[in-house]
Amino acid sequence: MPIAEDPEPRPSEGREPDGTAPTGPDGKDPFADLVLDEEFVRGASVKEQTGRTRMLAAQWKHTPPVDPGGRRSVNDGPAPKKRFARKGRPVDAWGNPRPRRSLEWRTPLFVLLAVALVLAALNVDGLRSWYSTRFGDGSGGTPAASGPVPTVAPETARPTAAPSAAAEQRPTVDHPWAGSPAEGWPTDIAAFAPKETPGAVGVFTAEEVAEQVELVKQYLAAANLDPAVVAGGRPTAALAMLDADEQNSAVKALAKPSAETDPTHWFTRFDPAEAIPVNSTVKLQGMLTVEGDGEKGVLVHADFTYVYALRPGPDAAKRAAAPKPTPTPRPSTPGGKGGGGGTGGTNGGGTGGGTARPVGWTVPAADVAGDTWTTRTVVRRVETFRFYDPKRFNVIPKKLNINSRSEIGNSACDVYDGYLHPQFDQFAASFGGPEPAPSGTASDPYDRSKDLSEGDGECGTVTRS
Repeated sequence: MPIAEDPEPRPSEGREPDGTAPTGPDGKDPFADLVLDEEFVRGASVKEQTGRTRMLAAQWKHTPPVDPGGRRSVNDGPAPKKRFARKGRPVDAWGNPRPRRSLEWRTPLFVLLAVALVLAALNVDGLRSWYSTRFGDGSGGTPAASGPVPTVAPETARPTAAPSAAAEQRPTVDHPWAGSPAEGWPTDIAAFAPKETPGAVGVFTAEEVAEQVELVKQYLAAANLDPAVVAGGRPTAALAMLDADEQNSAVKALAKPSAETDPTHWFTRFDPAEAIPVNSTVKLQGMLTVEGDGEKGVLVHADFTYVYALRPGPDAAKRAAAPKPTPTPRPSTPGGKGGGGGTGGTNGGGTGGGTARPVGWTVPAADVAGDTWTTRTVVRRVETFRFYDPKRFNVIPKKLNINSRSEIGNSACDVYDGYLHPQFDQFAASFGGPEPAPSGTASDPYDRSKDLSEGDGECGTVTRS
């Protein structure tokens, strides 16, 4: 049988005790003295990547990553400037926008309440006026009406009775017409026209008569409604519409007012140091009529009541405390052609210039609210404008000749300085006690069912204003 031969000896594997390796140059293993300590790891020039890094590198080799936005790197350059210094929307660590926090609703509410309290503290009188007009004024007045005020149409005929009495209310700057029958009255003279469209009258055609009526309306507005004139200004526009004699009389009265020549016979004016119109609104009611003068001329009759809402001026309290003037004898008949009074001019129920003040204006008022309270002055003027036949009379076309009478409610008596002087409750009887009651009769300034009274010139009273 065959005999196995001895195998060839294997080459040395470097396991000799002395650590020699037959592959080394000197037959020694080069890694025999290598120590894998921390110093060896730190000094390594090539480092092995993590498993996640190798996985992502293999994945992104075929599918590159997409930038989700919202994050910036040092390679993106400086951030763009935002308009109006608005901050960018915050994002989380992955670049996703964070949800905005809902604002705390109580913070804005507290801010608004604080602002409202400060404004109320700075305007106590206004707050008191607001409360009084809605819930009562604390001195016996009734709350202001909450519903709309019905509009009153211009008159087309003489009323048969005075306006019904309204609930007594304290007029204020916010509600100057509270408690007044004039609250729903018109505010523009343009709303008034003759009941019937006039045709030709005398020597004047229908078109000329219509122009005369329009001229009268323009004068009434300039003399009684112009805010600048009512506030004490010079009635330049109204003066320009008067004929030469009438204009000279009015100019002299404005320069040197007196009981005989009082500018208030022509114009409604208030001294701004004592009384200031609450606004530019004036309430008025009345009517216009047209007829012939019997001499081929035209007569335009204007019967209007004007109501003015006023608040105290800077010197109102001082003038209320001043001694009252001594009564001045009044002429029985204002002189001159027209002359601002015509024949039998009356103010406040008397002949020639007496004025009336409200009943009870000398009674002290409780809980005075500074200049929040207002007052009203009522002026009724009955005027006739005559347009003469230019072929028979030497007249200037389109100029006015006036014959007028008037009554004024709530204006100081025996004061002839060219202004009306209303009385304010907040200053009544505050200085020196109550005054003697006026000796004249009481009248309702809103009663248009009666003619102007033919009084004796004594200062009377009005039952309401």
